[in-house]
Order: sequence, then structure tokens, then C-alpha cells
Amino acid sequence: MPLVKTWQLIAASAVAGLVLSAATVSVTGPWDSGQRKAERDRAASWSRMGGVDHGSGRLPEAAPSAPGVLSGLAAALQAEKQAGNPLGEQAGRQPGTGTGEGTGSGSDALAGALRPLFADPALGSLRSASVIDTATGRVLYEAKPREPMTPASTVKIATATAVLAALGPEHRFRTTVTPGAAPGQIILVGGGDPSLTARKKPPAGSGGSLVALAADTAQALKAAGTDSVSLGYDDSLYSGPARHPIGLNPNVAPLSALTADEGRLNDSLSGPADRSEDPSGDTARAFADLLADRGIKVTGAPAKARAAAAAEPLATTLSTPLGGLVERMLTNSDNDIAEALARQSALASGQPGSFEGAGKAVAATLASLGIDTTGARFADGSGLDRSDKVSAGLLTALLAKAADPQRPELRPVLTGLPVAGFNGTLRGRNSGGSPAAGLVRAKTGTLSGVNALAGTVVDPSGRLLAFAFLAANTPGPEGAEKALDKLAAAVAGTR
Repeated sequence: MPLVKTWQLIAASAVAGLVLSAATVSVTGPWDSGQRKAERDRAASWSRMGGVDHGSGRLPEAAPSAPGVLSGLAAALQAEKQAGNPLGEQAGRQPGTGTGEGTGSGSDALAGALRPLFADPALGSLRSASVIDTATGRVLYEAKPREPMTPASTVKIATATAVLAALGPEHRFRTTVTPGAAPGQIILVGGGDPSLTARKKPPAGSGGSLVALAADTAQALKAAGTDSVSLGYDDSLYSGPARHPIGLNPNVAPLSALTADEGRLNDSLSGPADRSEDPSGDTARAFADLLADRGIKVTGAPAKARAAAAAEPLATTLSTPLGGLVERMLTNSDNDIAEALARQSALASGQPGSFEGAGKAVAATLASLGIDTTGARFADGSGLDRSDKVSAGLLTALLAKAADPQRPELRPVLTGLPVAGFNGTLRGRNSGGSPAAGLVRAKTGTLSGVNALAGTVVDPSGRLLAFAFLAANTPGPEGAEKALDKLAAAVAGTR
């Protein structure tokens, strides 16, 4: 067991490093292949062994501590198996199946702290809770952990887990330009990149650039002696309704495989905004203007077309790596990214790129990971649909699975969670002197009458805990959020 404690202390130190880096990292990035670059470099710089250049004139070297950490994890796994409690197998184990309130052995102090907080009337008439040790899967506290409830945006944890399991964190989505079937025609083909931008000065860490794609396309056309084209656009990758079931809403654009800047009609990067009603057409028209700026005349208006499956691209632009997209989605609770990634899960699983196909794919992928999805329903990828049903136990199982040393491809599920008092949707919550500030990483969930919080924290004894609290029929968001924050703070501060 001492080796396990060493690993836990390393986890705690990593979180402490994150807090110290707060002054150097902006709210949304910069993002670098699934990791906040400033956050990473700042944390590494605290030690001369951290793998960054400290002015020596030599190339940075890998941190020599890494082999020891990995050896410790391997030894911990072996020790747990010899003790009859296999860490790797238990990391994703679901809590007990009871419907009442209960705790695991050795968790009396935590249960005693949580029980009165969980009884707060601000949490409404229907509640579900689960707190587990991610290393052992041991239940520390639960109350109706199998109750399917409307999860709001905490369902993004499921969306993230499914797409990472299906495609891996380094996968990138392509937006391409191909020759069309008609003479002098080119086709802009959407690949479902939710990071695609038409901004001439793209935001830090952005992915596919329509500007760069236009420049490369113009260069290829000029090299072939062409300076005039007609433009078609192909957004056929997705199927089914483009409009989310909630209808016209500033929280999500119509769903299209060819959308620049999430269809936003202002310069915002996240949050509610007026949206385009024709994101595919607007993206194609913006591309035509960019081509014109580069000396390529576009005759006529861009029109829908289908690209030939075997067509060789004239130019390509790539999205942010999937790990970075997942982090951005979770940190900012980005609904557009969530819906795109749910559809990418569907396509990767051989399902149609629709709401229905995404729901089937997410459920099947989670089940393949050993997650019990009984009673769950994934009506969308973002949590805006009240038909979504998820239990607190399912959410903590997903978080534990993402913490499993044997599933490193799922790690962005944890690293993308907002940090209490620091960034994203938790920037203003559990801040200041709260014991949760800088320690709790959690996904928020908010709909009218629905409030939720699910995430991880390293407790005072060095354990990485996963927690989920779901509440329905809440009388108001402010009181419910304060009650949820108190629960998270108790998990963080109770030994």
C-alpha cells in the first residue's frame, strides 16, 4: 500500500501545481494537442527536472522522474491484485445497486459530512449521489445511485468518454476541397470539425482554418493554371434533423458537418450567441470571399453538391486533436462541440450521424467499456435535451474509468473538467478560501429545475475521488448551485 500512497501524493502534487499556474493561463487556453500549454509548461518549470528548458542552451530533456512514477503505478497494480482488490479492474467498477443511502467501510466521516448537506431543500425533491475512490472502486457515499435522472450538461462526460474510446485523443477531423464533377468546379467538403474557423486571426489553439484552406486551394488552382471556379459545398456527413429538439436557441447552432465558428454571428468564442440559420451556406460563402481575396474568381453563388468518394483533395485543413476538443467542450460546456462529437461517435460506430445514431453509439461504446448503462438514455450529446437520463453512479463510473492507468486515451475527460475558482463554468464557484478552490475539477449541469455537479478531487488523505450529485425539481439555480458547491467542498476537505 505505500506505493499506492506515493501515486496518490503525486496526483495531489499535480493538482497543487495547477493552482500555482493560475496566473499564467487564460480561461480558454491556449490549447496544445489536448493540453493547456501554459498550464503544462508552468507546472513543469517548478522543478529543474521538469523537462523544460531553463536557459541551459540544450534541448529540453524528458523528466527523469517519469520511469519511477510508471514503476510505482505498476507495482501498485500488482500489490492490489495480490491483495485481492485488482486496481485496474476496479477502477471502473460501478457503486452498489441499492436505491437508498449508504456508505462503504471506512467512510463514516465523509458520510457524516455529506448527509446533512445533501438534505438541503435547495436541491429539490429528487436527488441522486455517488462518491467513490477511483483507485479501488470503493463506495464512500451514495444515495439512490442508480436513479436515472436528467443530467443536463453532465451528460457531456458520457459524450467525451464515448468519442475518445471510439477514435482516440490524437484523431483529427478534416475539412477538404476536392475537384467537382463539372468542369471548373471545386467542392468544399465538411468533415464535422467543430473547431473550424473563418477568422483571419484565429483564436489561440483553434483547429481547422478556412483562411489557410483558401490559401492552399488558391495555390493549387493557380499551379494548375486556373483562376476561375464554381463552388459547391458538401455537408452530407451528418443526417437527420439539423435543429436540436429545443428549437432555435442561442446555446447551440443548427447541426452541420460544415460550420465555421459554431455559426456564431458575433466574435464570441463560447456561451450563448445569435446563430446562423444556414451554417453550411454561410461557411461556403465565407470561403468564396477568401478565395476571391487570393485571386480566384468564384462564378455564381455557392450551391450544395456531393463530392466523389474517391476524389483527391486539392487542399485540407485539420481540426484540433480530439483530446483538445474534449477539453474545450468540458471546460466551457460547449454544446456545439458536444453535438459534433456525439455524431462523430456515431459515424465511428457505423451508425448514422444523427441524434438517434449518436445515442445508440454512445450507449454501446460505454457498455463496451464495462459501464452499466441500465436506465440510461442519450437523447443528445450536450445535455440540452431533458429526455437524457443518467444516474450518479454511471457518472462516477465514467470518471473512474477515465482515471484508470490502463485507459490513458480517456484522460482528457479528467483534464478538461473545469477547476473550482479557476476556469470555465467553475471559475466563479468554490473560489477564494473554499477548501475546494483549485482542487475540485467538475462538470456543471444546469437546466430549469435541474442542477448537477460531477467530477474529481484529491482528498486530504491523497485519494482521487469521483463524485456526482444530481438534483431535480430545484426551486432555483442559485440556491442549488451553492448546495452542490458545499457538497463538493465537503468531499475535498473531509479526511
